[in-house]
Amino acid sequence: MAVTATPRANDADGTARAAARVEAGLSIVVPLFNEGAGLALFHNRLVEMARHLRQSRGIATEAVYVDDGSSDNSLAVAYGLPAEVLDVQIVALSRNFGKEAALLAGLDHARLGAILFMDGDGQHPPDLIPTLVGHWIDGGYDVVYTAKAHRENEPWLRRVGVRSFYGLINWGARQRIPADAGDFRLLSPRAADALRRLPERNRFFKGLASWIGFRQLRVDYAPAERAHGRTSWNWHGLIGLSIEGLTSFSVAPLRFASLLGLLMAVGALCFGGLILWETLFLGKSVPGYPSVVVGLMVLGGMQLVMIGVMGEYIGKILSEIKARPVYFVAEHSVHTAQGRAKVPPARAAE
Repeated sequence: MAVTATPRANDADGTARAAARVEAGLSIVVPLFNEGAGLALFHNRLVEMARHLRQSRGIATEAVYVDDGSSDNSLAVAYGLPAEVLDVQIVALSRNFGKEAALLAGLDHARLGAILFMDGDGQHPPDLIPTLVGHWIDGGYDVVYTAKAHRENEPWLRRVGVRSFYGLINWGARQRIPADAGDFRLLSPRAADALRRLPERNRFFKGLASWIGFRQLRVDYAPAERAHGRTSWNWHGLIGLSIEGLTSFSVAPLRFASLLGLLMAVGALCFGGLILWETLFLGKSVPGYPSVVVGLMVLGGMQLVMIGVMGEYIGKILSEIKARPVYFVAEHSVHTAQGRAKVPPARAAE
């Protein structure tokens, strides 16, 4: 008996969902801070990638350049970028608010459905974007994030610091952040909408993008060398960002302080028992001035550290209560393939 094959309903549903994702379009958010020297070259690579996506997928794209108070000619170069294949949106913040604020500004101003965050220094390869888009359209993943395949070219101290940071933040977080996850990631329309609905002002995008859930996929890549100049991140900035991320997303420092206090209490109890044993059974005299001074200095130092940790969290609470805007926009314009559409400036994020 002959059997006639019929298309499965889930195949038709999958095709329809993929078509709906293509219809949503893709906004590429690129925060800028003193990237003027290599911005034109980066944009040319983005245009070629957008042309490939248009031809292979039929998906519309736009680039959202967020100038985070650059002191070079980044904003002037951005205004001169041609709107070929993809629309170009320029958001100039009133001052340097930090990368997290720039990412939020791009998220707020993106006009298309899916959003892809990437840096403009050339280390996030535009050639990888079609792969991320494919996992979203064909695989149905809501968050496609990238991670460095290896850190062999980085100093060992930085590698140890990265591992320690992720280990500590995941110890006190309700949702684990994948190790080595970066800001180069794609969010589906519903994932981007979930990120917009989060009310906090002290944001840590890597943590929040993991916390929202949905279907997530990791893609390893080898970062390219910077196309120009030197990174603006130094040890001071990286340590500050780490503290900001820890206190914004995790209670690990508080747990560490509590555990350290417990260990010191147990140590003091054991030391007291040892002194009592030596006095009663061995006839030794109780240690005098040096042991008292050292003990007071250790206890006093640890108390100040714990007070400082609590102060960081209290500062976060104060910032949330004030509810100040995360950023202010000084200039905002949109360049399309059909012409230039001006948008009223001075929009503030609530």
